[in-house]
Amino acid sequence: MLEPRVIFDCLVGACTSATAIFMLRRFAVMLGLMDHPDQRKQHAGDVPLVGGLAIFMGITVGAAAYGHFHWFVKILIFTAMLLTVLGALDDRYDLSVRDRLLIQALAILTVIASTGVYIHTLGRIFGYEVNLGWLGPPVTVIAIIGLMNAFNLMDGIDGLAGSLELVSIAAIVLFASPPALQEMVLLLAMLATASLPYLLTNLGFMGRKIFLGDAGSMLIGYLLAWSLVRMSQATQTHLSPVDVLWCVALPVFDTFAVMLRRTRQGKSPFKPDRGHVHHILLDAGLGPRTTLLVLTSVAVSFALIGAFISHLATSAGLNLAAFLFTMMVYIVTVTRVRARQEAKRKRERPAPNRIATNEHAHARLPSR
Repeated sequence: MLEPRVIFDCLVGACTSATAIFMLRRFAVMLGLMDHPDQRKQHAGDVPLVGGLAIFMGITVGAAAYGHFHWFVKILIFTAMLLTVLGALDDRYDLSVRDRLLIQALAILTVIASTGVYIHTLGRIFGYEVNLGWLGPPVTVIAIIGLMNAFNLMDGIDGLAGSLELVSIAAIVLFASPPALQEMVLLLAMLATASLPYLLTNLGFMGRKIFLGDAGSMLIGYLLAWSLVRMSQATQTHLSPVDVLWCVALPVFDTFAVMLRRTRQGKSPFKPDRGHVHHILLDAGLGPRTTLLVLTSVAVSFALIGAFISHLATSAGLNLAAFLFTMMVYIVTVTRVRARQEAKRKRERPAPNRIATNEHAHARLPSR
């Protein structure tokens, strides 16, 4: 249970986030942080991309009010600031994938070098302790970048990324022992409370709509990923490295499904399209709010399934096998559904106008 002082600090962060939304929304055009609709982005009108900046401001002020974080959280917030700025620049100038990945990797390596925290073990898999040794840092870089981009890819309809963030935080508390690593639980509480004003605004309950932007999806994925790494590698918690996967199952599943499909089609795995699970549900006829409700329920279900399996499994290996089997079922299901939707669209595509074709052919004939 969080102490009253901690609750107050979280409320300070939430109020700061709400105030930042009000201020940043007014200057979004001047800052160039506007999202314009196109063939892939089918929202109505230009929308400010300031949600991530507001969330970071809320976390920073809340953390400053608390003032008792140790070195790991301090360096984490500092590098999160760099990535939030990177995300804002990406929203403004559309940076290359290479530049984004390079700066993300440098931020992660800075935390590893400064704190010594990284994935050094995967736990006991089928009776064997899987220690990564020198592979630990590169695996950590890949895992954190992967989760950051997973939340970026899931930010496709109103409220989805924010809702999945709250589900992941609740799942971490469900799996872990709350008294252990209290400062990590507190950081996640500040992330959740600072995100609530954004979520309400994004869903249209608090003034003109705003979007999270790459700044926000990077920030959420980064803090969640590092929290999972820190808590899964500490002996004081009950959060095993395999349990971590269930806490973020839906973003991980969908990212693997999308990247596998793009690779099989000979496309870049980073090339955006309308092939994510939320696009599939929208194309199936569901409305945006219904899609949000369905996917949030699916994410909660995955977390509960993981908690149930973790409780029953006699080893982490069986837990991992259950996770991989669930992911395989998910990938096969969404891939087949999307393939049927694509086939239906091709069948319904209007055939070329035969009369117009004949007239064009006659136009090429020489006159008599």
